[in-house]
Amino acid sequence: MAVNLTKGQKISLDKEAGGALSRITMGLGWDVAKSKGFFGFGGGAGQAVDLDASVVMFDESNRPVDVVWFRQLKSKDGSITHTGDNRTGAGDGDDEQINVDLARVPASVKALVFTVNSFTGQNFSTVENAYCRLVNAGNNQEVARFNLSVQGSHTAQIMAKLYRHNGEWKMHAIGENGSGRTFDDLMPLITPHL
Repeated sequence: MAVNLTKGQKISLDKEAGGALSRITMGLGWDVAKSKGFFGFGGGAGQAVDLDASVVMFDESNRPVDVVWFRQLKSKDGSITHTGDNRTGAGDGDDEQINVDLARVPASVKALVFTVNSFTGQNFSTVENAYCRLVNAGNNQEVARFNLSVQGSHTAQIMAKLYRHNGEWKMHAIGENGSGRTFDDLMPLITPHL
Protein backbone atom coordinates (compact mmCIF):
# COMPACT_ATOMS: atom_id res chain seq x y z
CA MET A 1 0.00 0.00 0.00
CA ALA A 2 1.57 3.27 -1.14
CA VAL A 3 1.96 6.17 1.26
CA ASN A 4 0.25 9.42 0.20
CA LEU A 5 2.82 11.98 1.24
CA THR A 6 2.13 15.45 2.54
CA LYS A 7 4.45 18.42 2.09
CA GLY A 8 7.43 18.08 4.42
CA GLN A 9 6.82 14.41 5.28
CA LYS A 10 9.82 12.04 5.49
CA ILE A 11 9.71 8.26 5.10
CA SER A 12 12.09 5.30 5.04
CA LEU A 13 11.91 3.75 1.58
CA ASP A 14 12.94 0.29 2.77
CA LYS A 15 10.34 0.30 5.55
CA GLU A 16 7.53 1.42 3.23
CA ALA A 17 8.57 -1.08 0.54
CA GLY A 18 8.73 -3.92 3.06
CA GLY A 19 12.39 -4.62 2.33
CA ALA A 20 15.58 -3.24 0.84
CA LEU A 21 15.06 -1.31 -2.39
CA SER A 22 17.73 -1.54 -5.05
CA ARG A 23 16.02 0.04 -8.07
CA ILE A 24 13.32 2.71 -8.06
CA THR A 25 11.40 4.73 -10.62
CA MET A 26 10.30 8.30 -9.99
CA GLY A 27 7.23 8.86 -12.15
CA LEU A 28 5.78 12.26 -13.03
CA GLY A 29 2.27 12.55 -14.41
CA TRP A 30 -0.03 15.43 -15.32
CA ASP A 31 -2.99 16.41 -17.45
CA VAL A 32 -3.71 19.70 -19.15
CA ALA A 33 -6.50 21.51 -17.27
CA LYS A 34 -9.71 21.73 -19.24
CA SER A 35 -10.52 25.31 -20.18
CA LYS A 36 -13.86 26.67 -19.03
CA GLY A 37 -16.28 27.92 -21.64
CA PHE A 38 -19.13 30.39 -21.22
CA PHE A 39 -20.50 30.02 -17.65
CA GLY A 40 -18.31 26.93 -17.25
CA PHE A 41 -19.92 25.07 -20.16
CA GLY A 42 -18.53 24.16 -23.56
CA GLY A 43 -14.89 24.28 -22.57
CA GLY A 44 -12.41 22.05 -24.29
CA ALA A 45 -8.91 20.90 -23.57
CA GLY A 46 -6.32 23.62 -23.09
CA GLN A 47 -3.07 23.85 -25.00
CA ALA A 48 -0.26 21.36 -24.37
CA VAL A 49 1.87 21.87 -21.27
CA ASP A 50 5.47 20.61 -21.30
CA LEU A 51 6.47 19.67 -17.75
CA ASP A 52 9.99 18.32 -17.33
CA ALA A 53 11.26 16.02 -14.59
CA SER A 54 14.90 16.35 -13.55
CA VAL A 55 17.12 14.97 -10.80
CA VAL A 56 20.22 16.68 -9.42
CA MET A 57 22.84 14.58 -7.62
CA PHE A 58 24.56 16.24 -4.63
CA ASP A 59 27.70 15.28 -2.72
CA GLU A 60 28.47 15.55 1.02
CA SER A 61 29.48 19.20 0.55
CA ASN A 62 26.08 20.02 -1.02
CA ARG A 63 27.67 20.54 -4.42
CA PRO A 64 25.87 19.30 -7.55
CA VAL A 65 27.92 16.53 -9.16
CA ASP A 66 25.60 15.55 -12.02
CA VAL A 67 22.09 16.09 -13.37
CA VAL A 68 19.71 13.93 -15.38
CA TRP A 69 17.09 15.75 -17.45
CA PHE A 70 15.72 15.89 -20.98
CA ARG A 71 19.04 17.19 -22.35
CA GLN A 72 21.13 14.52 -20.54
CA LEU A 73 19.16 11.29 -20.24
CA LYS A 74 21.81 9.35 -18.31
CA SER A 75 24.07 10.16 -15.37
CA LYS A 76 27.81 10.02 -16.03
CA ASP A 77 28.13 7.01 -13.70
CA GLY A 78 25.20 5.20 -15.35
CA SER A 79 23.13 4.82 -12.16
CA ILE A 80 20.27 7.10 -13.29
CA THR A 81 18.38 7.22 -16.59
CA HIS A 82 15.54 9.42 -17.83
CA THR A 83 13.05 7.70 -20.17
CA GLY A 84 12.61 10.81 -22.34
CA ASP A 85 10.73 14.05 -22.73
CA ASN A 86 6.91 14.14 -22.89
CA ARG A 87 5.85 17.53 -24.22
CA THR A 88 2.07 17.31 -23.75
CA GLY A 89 1.04 15.28 -20.70
CA ALA A 90 -1.24 13.23 -22.99
CA GLY A 91 -2.10 9.66 -22.05
CA ASP A 92 -2.64 7.77 -18.83
CA GLY A 93 -0.08 6.97 -16.17
CA ASP A 94 3.38 8.44 -15.83
CA ASP A 95 4.27 10.98 -18.50
CA GLU A 96 7.98 11.02 -17.64
CA GLN A 97 10.07 8.59 -15.59
CA ILE A 98 13.50 8.67 -14.02
CA ASN A 99 14.98 5.25 -13.15
CA VAL A 100 17.50 5.04 -10.32
CA ASP A 101 19.69 2.04 -9.52
CA LEU A 102 20.27 2.90 -5.86
CA ALA A 103 22.98 0.25 -5.51
CA ARG A 104 24.99 1.95 -8.29
CA VAL A 105 24.67 5.54 -7.06
CA PRO A 106 28.25 6.44 -6.01
CA ALA A 107 28.85 6.49 -2.26
CA SER A 108 29.99 10.12 -2.63
CA VAL A 109 26.43 11.12 -3.59
CA LYS A 110 24.37 11.90 -0.50
CA ALA A 111 21.16 13.26 -2.03
CA LEU A 112 19.06 13.13 -5.19
CA VAL A 113 16.71 16.10 -5.61
CA PHE A 114 13.81 15.70 -8.05
CA THR A 115 12.32 18.80 -9.68
CA VAL A 116 9.59 19.59 -12.18
CA ASN A 117 9.59 22.63 -14.45
CA SER A 118 7.19 24.01 -17.04
CA PHE A 119 9.57 24.36 -19.96
CA THR A 120 6.95 26.21 -22.01
CA GLY A 121 6.41 28.69 -19.18
CA GLN A 122 2.75 28.00 -18.34
CA ASN A 123 2.04 28.06 -14.64
CA PHE A 124 0.54 25.21 -12.62
CA SER A 125 -2.98 26.62 -12.94
CA THR A 126 -2.90 25.08 -16.44
CA VAL A 127 -2.36 21.51 -15.17
CA GLU A 128 -4.41 19.10 -13.09
CA ASN A 129 -3.93 15.61 -11.66
CA ALA A 130 -0.19 16.28 -11.34
CA TYR A 131 1.78 13.89 -9.14
CA CYS A 132 5.14 12.33 -8.57
CA ARG A 133 5.37 8.76 -7.36
CA LEU A 134 8.08 6.39 -6.30
CA VAL A 135 7.84 2.82 -7.57
CA ASN A 136 9.84 -0.25 -6.54
CA ALA A 137 11.26 -1.19 -9.97
CA GLY A 138 11.80 -4.76 -8.76
CA ASN A 139 8.08 -5.54 -8.48
CA ASN A 140 6.39 -2.41 -9.96
CA GLN A 141 4.68 -1.69 -6.62
CA GLU A 142 4.07 1.97 -5.81
CA VAL A 143 5.84 2.92 -2.57
CA ALA A 144 4.88 6.57 -2.20
CA ARG A 145 2.91 9.26 -4.03
CA PHE A 146 2.98 13.04 -3.70
CA ASN A 147 0.20 15.20 -5.16
CA LEU A 148 1.61 18.19 -7.09
CA SER A 149 -1.72 19.66 -8.19
CA VAL A 150 -1.55 22.79 -6.11
CA GLN A 151 -2.98 25.34 -8.51
CA GLY A 152 -1.03 28.54 -8.62
CA SER A 153 1.16 30.92 -10.50
CA HIS A 154 4.37 28.91 -9.99
CA THR A 155 6.09 27.36 -13.01
CA ALA A 156 8.28 24.88 -11.15
CA GLN A 157 8.46 22.79 -8.01
CA ILE A 158 11.07 20.97 -5.97
CA MET A 159 9.19 17.67 -5.67
CA ALA A 160 11.22 15.45 -3.39
CA LYS A 161 14.64 14.47 -2.12
CA LEU A 162 16.03 10.95 -1.72
CA TYR A 163 18.90 10.90 0.74
CA ARG A 164 21.15 8.48 2.57
CA HIS A 165 20.73 8.25 6.33
CA ASN A 166 22.39 5.58 8.52
CA GLY A 167 22.93 3.27 5.57
CA GLU A 168 19.44 3.46 4.09
CA TRP A 169 17.61 5.65 1.59
CA LYS A 170 14.89 7.95 2.84
CA MET A 171 12.49 10.26 1.01
CA HIS A 172 11.50 13.82 1.91
CA ALA A 173 8.45 15.26 0.14
CA ILE A 174 9.52 18.90 -0.28
CA GLY A 175 6.80 20.42 -2.46
CA GLU A 176 8.32 23.90 -2.64
CA ASN A 177 7.00 26.05 -5.46
CA GLY A 178 9.28 28.16 -7.59
CA SER A 179 9.74 29.72 -10.99
CA GLY A 180 11.88 28.73 -13.92
CA ARG A 181 12.06 26.70 -17.10
CA THR A 182 14.82 24.29 -15.95
CA PHE A 183 16.31 22.82 -12.76
CA ASP A 184 19.07 25.49 -12.94
CA ASP A 185 16.55 28.18 -12.05
CA LEU A 186 15.65 26.26 -8.86
CA MET A 187 19.17 25.78 -7.50
CA PRO A 188 18.93 28.69 -4.99
CA LEU A 189 15.69 27.15 -3.63
CA ILE A 190 17.15 23.62 -3.45
CA THR A 191 20.18 24.52 -1.33
CA PRO A 192 18.27 25.07 1.98
CA HIS A 193 16.76 21.55 1.66
CA LEU A 194 20.12 19.79 1.51
